Amino acid sequence: MKRSMNKILTTHTGSLPRPHNVVDLLIAEEENKGSKTIELENAVTDAIDYVVKKQISAGLDIINDGEQARPDYTSHVKDRLAGYDGPSSPPIVGTGEEGFPELNEMLGRQFSSTLQNRPTCSGPVGWKDWSAVEQDIKRAQSVFKIANTSETFMTSPSPGQISRYLKNIYYSTEEEYVFALADVMAKEYEAIVDAGLILQLDCPDLALSRHTVFRHLSLTDFRKEIEMHVTALNHAVRNIAADKMRMHICWSSTLGPHHEDVPLGDILDIVLKGKPGAVSFPGANPRHGHEWKVWKSISLPDEKVIIPGVIDSTSNFVEHPELVEDRILQYANIVGRENVIAGVDCGFGTFAGRVQVDRNIVWMKLESLTEGANRASDKLW
Repeated sequence: MKRSMNKILTTHTGSLPRPHNVVDLLIAEEENKGSKTIELENAVTDAIDYVVKKQISAGLDIINDGEQARPDYTSHVKDRLAGYDGPSSPPIVGTGEEGFPELNEMLGRQFSSTLQNRPTCSGPVGWKDWSAVEQDIKRAQSVFKIANTSETFMTSPSPGQISRYLKNIYYSTEEEYVFALADVMAKEYEAIVDAGLILQLDCPDLALSRHTVFRHLSLTDFRKEIEMHVTALNHAVRNIAADKMRMHICWSSTLGPHHEDVPLGDILDIVLKGKPGAVSFPGANPRHGHEWKVWKSISLPDEKVIIPGVIDSTSNFVEHPELVEDRILQYANIVGRENVIAGVDCGFGTFAGRVQVDRNIVWMKLESLTEGANRASDKLW
């Protein structure tokens, strides 16, 4: 994994806006599997080519395929793994909208346009369509050819995140379910790294689930739950070098008040027990923008890197490069310049069909990210 040795490197979180035709084809495939497979693959190939070139144009250092072929960052596993034949459960928004009916109505309309088939685990999990993983990896590898880049990352959901998204009615305990997923998903994680890609493990369960799935738990019991998730994650990646992986945590990218979000300081010690060599987290949005101060009291482990979000992924404001520079310097002055990669709070295309930031503004924000990183680099080197 690259480190910021001569300048502050830049990256993003994973998903980027999908063209309208890709969204329509993803929905068609979800409703009638196989009906638009060829058209979807052709459209996705064009979409990847486009987003890669846009990332290069924006000046990003570490890029990916923008998750163009996926309806979201987790639900695609239901089609690849056996065991998911139970009833579908609705998505949990849960960032405080419940007490705000107007906001709840607005977000309800927003989510109504997204794919929401989330079947329950009703049998033993295992691979049933490994070829889909191989195809996904091949798409991610195409970035090397298009961009002529030496480093590309590919996202994959953590065992704990899958368990949050796809509920369990088969395994006797949540821990048994999460570790079963860890054993199965290990094959995908290793295949991604073997293909020469940096593995990004999406782990919003470590923060987001505090105000959704586990809101009934005390903070102490919640910490025990996510510690189990981290242990399962480490089990799944036990054969992968730490510097070939990064992990992303977040509190959801929905436009809620987020007043129930668990503070970063309450979970960071557990997050840092994860094996991946880099941790990506939101640091720009109004609820968590102050938490750079946490690093004054929590030591970054040796050989770990942080990827703080220094631009917000839910706002149509384009951050001024000077603000981006300031945010980067706040982190670099505490943990060291070589240990900071500038990132984005969350994905810009988390769910196919849900639009929060105008696609043209997305690229403007990423350009501001790289300009701010260049300004910070001038100060730091």
